[in-house]
Amino acid sequence: MAAYQIYGIKNCTTVKNALAQLDASGADYEFTDFKKAGVDESLLRDWIAQAGLAKILNKNSLTWRRLSPDEQTNADTLDGAVALMTAKPNLIKRPILQHTDGLIVGFDKAAYQQLM
Repeated sequence: MAAYQIYGIKNCTTVKNALAQLDASGADYEFTDFKKAGVDESLLRDWIAQAGLAKILNKNSLTWRRLSPDEQTNADTLDGAVALMTAKPNLIKRPILQHTDGLIVGFDKAAYQQLM
């Protein structure tokens, strides 16, 4: 098993930057593309438990802005938010880097460098 698990969408610029940083540091990682593999609900719930819903659900995304007000209201509950993110993985903040001590949500070059 790789030392790091990174999750996101391959063509996302932020994910590309994170993968480039991991490659440059020679990190042993495994990448999972939400578009191809989907999102595991139990893993998503675990991330929310660790980082909080506000950090995992990307309300700044174009996908969020395109949701109807009723769909956005579904995110007011944990189950509703998980259902939305499972159905529309673009709503998940990217990338998510899982390591032995926790998560890094979003790409933070300094945090990645410190971790490596």
